[in-house]
Amino acid sequence: MKATMKDVAALAEVGVGTVSRVINGVKVKDKTKVKVMAAIAELNYEPDEYARGLKTNRSNTIALILPTIWHPFFSEFAYYVEETLSQNGYKLFLCNANGNAEKEKEYIQMIKQNKVDGIIGITYSDIDKYVSSNLPFVSIDRHFSEPISYVTADNYVGGQIAAQELLNRNCKSLCYVGGTSPYPNETNNRKAGFYNVCEEKGLPVKTLDMPEPIQQLEQQLTEFFTNNLDIDGIFTVNDYMALDVIKVMKKLGKQAPTDYQIIGFDGVKISQERDYLISTIVQPIEEMAKTSVETLMAMILNEEPPKRVILPVFFHGGETTK
Repeated sequence: MKATMKDVAALAEVGVGTVSRVINGVKVKDKTKVKVMAAIAELNYEPDEYARGLKTNRSNTIALILPTIWHPFFSEFAYYVEETLSQNGYKLFLCNANGNAEKEKEYIQMIKQNKVDGIIGITYSDIDKYVSSNLPFVSIDRHFSEPISYVTADNYVGGQIAAQELLNRNCKSLCYVGGTSPYPNETNNRKAGFYNVCEEKGLPVKTLDMPEPIQQLEQQLTEFFTNNLDIDGIFTVNDYMALDVIKVMKKLGKQAPTDYQIIGFDGVKISQERDYLISTIVQPIEEMAKTSVETLMAMILNEEPPKRVILPVFFHGGETTK
């Protein structure tokens, strides 16, 4: 016979209301939660998700909007979001937006239709007019017109660290390579932090800052570095841009770290067990994912969420620096 909530309450020696709170992610004492979860496991109790949703007016589902699942950073972020949601009794809808504003708009509409309880979004599309501070929406890096809660790594400090690491390794001619998004976001602070250190040291910075979406990337990189062969220290807006630079520099007969040194940003790995691909400023992806979920859960439970969370970064010295 299928176990009921009353059976769980009896075994855990708590009230039915307490079991309901645990199942619905409402905070209870840790000791009580452990007892209830143990009883659920022992009885193999499965909550009636449909009835539960009608009662709480929640779907117990969160949508995650990503630019693409092909990028390791976004894939790793999604992994930790799903893992954290699962621990909170929530399921995940994944939106592989690929710059499609209509897709993202549809997911935002799902909140209003109670099909999902909230959204975590990494988005570079024109959806500002659809995002409201009244909606349970947590942004990663990007700012909106309304005061939306967002979680970000310390991009400014990351840029400062990159500049200092290149200078510590005796680089004399520095440059920054990146792309400028038409939408305001925290990644622009990477360049600002890099410039800050160089200005303090009285060092000029050569810059290739391309408007996004970037067109003819390899051609632009080739022209830039052909005209600036003296550059020996490079900081790029992300790791993939660094890999593109490395490819172009190889065609120009230059090899890292012998002829130049290069630092990216993100901390990309091709798998959990592998090392970072290059020297890079590492973002705390797991912590960013967990904090995003915690912030969103606070909104769903009508608690006051933080408006801005900035998490620390660190430098990893790989094979592209000395």
